[in-house]
Amino acid sequence: MPETSAPQLANLYVHVPFCAQKCAYCAFFSEASSGELINRYVAALGRELAMVAAELRPRTVFFGGGTPSLLNLRQWEQILRAMDRLGLLGAEEWTVECNPATVSLDKAKLLRDFGVNRISMGVQSLDAVLLDRLGRIHSREMVFKSFDTLRTAGFDNLNVDLMFAIPGQTLESWRATLAEALALGSEHLSCYEVIYEEDTPLYAQLNAREFAEDEDLACAMYDELVERATHTGFHRYEIANFARGENGVMEGWGDQCSPDPHSTTPSPHPAIPAFACRHNVNYWRGGSFHGLGPSATGYVRGVRTKNWSNTQLYCDQLEKGNRAVESREELAPLARAGETAAFGLRMAAGWPFAEFQRVTGHDLRNEWAADMASLSARGWGHCSTTGFRLTPDGLRFADAAAELFLR
Repeated sequence: MPETSAPQLANLYVHVPFCAQKCAYCAFFSEASSGELINRYVAALGRELAMVAAELRPRTVFFGGGTPSLLNLRQWEQILRAMDRLGLLGAEEWTVECNPATVSLDKAKLLRDFGVNRISMGVQSLDAVLLDRLGRIHSREMVFKSFDTLRTAGFDNLNVDLMFAIPGQTLESWRATLAEALALGSEHLSCYEVIYEEDTPLYAQLNAREFAEDEDLACAMYDELVERATHTGFHRYEIANFARGENGVMEGWGDQCSPDPHSTTPSPHPAIPAFACRHNVNYWRGGSFHGLGPSATGYVRGVRTKNWSNTQLYCDQLEKGNRAVESREELAPLARAGETAAFGLRMAAGWPFAEFQRVTGHDLRNEWAADMASLSARGWGHCSTTGFRLTPDGLRFADAAAELFLR
């Protein structure tokens, strides 16, 4: 039965767990599967959507994976029509992740016709050797072709995903990929340093000493990214997320941390640019969201849920009329506030004190005063009368900085 007692949520994540093949670095739940299992998944997802539809009025929707664009036209039509019946269309921002090898004009037009208005394309690299090293199925030529196809279909909000510090990647090859990626003219750029997750081929290769990590090179690549992206007209609003558009206040979350600690005049920088990913900003600001699909996490009414990381079990549960939730966790208020503080500091705008208190019920200046002072003394943080944010150096080491705020 649909859940009807709670206020309506504005954010929805849907996990599509299927890939043509598993990438060498990927630790997310995904699998290469047959059409039969994908069809079962699509039907099960429709059931799960129906269970939460009554409390959803999505302003942001994000289909991630896996490779959502791997679904064929018929499967996408089934999902989209189910969302239409349930009143779940019309989101202000609706993102679908795509692999350049699985983009077609018919599929892109179908998504656009139903209201998808943002595509995140997993490029990762434009170096053919590195694409093979990562286990990607697309070629560099497919990237340019798919980008043009998405523009032809009417998408005017495109994100390009890139990775750096890939084993074997040089600073010169990173510069070349950056130059070509920036020349595409996307509205958003997301970049990720390679992380060696257990149970991935890259982790095994690292342990076998087939290559070694080079932190100095990774830092140089990150500095190159920030310099080139900002020079090309992007605004950094998160550690390695950049968006076009004039800096402005989105959802009331502009930067209220003045460069001058004695000034009470809000600074226009670093505010949140117009093409920032609103769905991800909701995560970083501690907002609620439903997470559907195998392995998906959600955060609703203070409770974090996680679905089973097993597509067959996920389908079995929903075919029996049950939610496919494996676990539920409710953090103590202070622990949740600390986690929210840590996530929010990933953003260049940091935390306005009033906004943090509104979201968590806690004052950042009380429980975390010593932590903010410590980061400021190291040159990693900046505190004003109205808020706290990490400096550019602090953003580079945001994970270490964030650990101080966890309770």
